[in-house]
Amino acid sequence: MSSAPKVNKSEDEWRAVLNKEQFRVLRQKGTERPGTGEYDKHHEEGVYHCAGCDAPLYKSTTKFNSGCGWPAFFDAVPGAVVRHEDNSLFMKRIEITCAACGGHLGHVFKGEGFSTPTDERHCVNSVSLKFTNE
Repeated sequence: MSSAPKVNKSEDEWRAVLNKEQFRVLRQKGTERPGTGEYDKHHEEGVYHCAGCDAPLYKSTTKFNSGCGWPAFFDAVPGAVVRHEDNSLFMKRIEITCAACGGHLGHVFKGEGFSTPTDERHCVNSVSLKFTNE
């Protein structure tokens, strides 16, 4: 899978294609409540795409049960996710966004001791994703 082409839309264009919750999370860096997303306990084989621009982000083979209340992945499709330092909420975190459209996905955490190949947890909002059986 290769990186998706860049997607640039105005705020009004995003509002026209995203529902209210998708817009709040993807474009305004919101967070869905833990345990409420449709993909937290989803375990089918396929690919998780950006709900904003349809770029492939995560393969189901990298998804794991972290118990955090959000879908967790130990790695992204190469080139699909960009990391940014996030100093909001009086703490230092690493925000992850879609490389194609800049949509907010969630945060990545390292060194939590999960037995995954990367020792990372990409904690992703379900509303930022859409799943396909590819």
